[in-house]
Amino acid sequence: MSVLFDHLPELWQGLIVTIQLTAASFAGAAVLGALVCALRVSPVRVLRALGTAYVETFQNLPLLVLLVLAFFGLPEIGLKADLMTTAVVVIAVYEAAYICEALRSGVNSVQKGQGEAARAIGLTFGQSLRHVILPQALRTVVQPIGNIFIATTMNTALAAAVGVVDLTAAAHRVNLVEAQPIPIFVGAGLAYALIAAAAGFVTGRLERRLVILR
Repeated sequence: MSVLFDHLPELWQGLIVTIQLTAASFAGAAVLGALVCALRVSPVRVLRALGTAYVETFQNLPLLVLLVLAFFGLPEIGLKADLMTTAVVVIAVYEAAYICEALRSGVNSVQKGQGEAARAIGLTFGQSLRHVILPQALRTVVQPIGNIFIATTMNTALAAAVGVVDLTAAAHRVNLVEAQPIPIFVGAGLAYALIAAAAGFVTGRLERRLVILR
């Protein structure tokens, strides 16, 4: 365990980067996922097709492949950004497909009469979705969204493969110096586990509270 304390500043900085990467990626994925969900449930066939194509594409591509393409391919066509920004955008675009499907399952659980009532009082599709359908749908998908947040946390570790110095990359660098992989990576794994446990705790509390308010 002493090796962890000896390199605590490097590992701590890596953990901060992991948390920042997770928070920014998940926020972007939530916004984009909601927009794609709106396409998926739209009454316009072309928009539904676009939403379906987005989900099917990104759910069937490995995140690591997308990261490699973005980091090494985009600069070749003149699109350049720093490592952190590129990682955030790629992870957000990838996770948005999963958030979309979680939200869509919640939308499908809302009684059709709710949407019909919203339209009967003059709300447009967008207004009824924003003010009536999605608020109810969110209450039924708190746990799935929480699971996606945890998956996003774990997936940020892949950014280390393309140069982002997150917790995984920091642990790897420390191991290159100390050559003690077991305590170093066990420590890093525990840090990821603590983030996941905290997310699960918050999600559970939020889910119970929203169920009571329904």
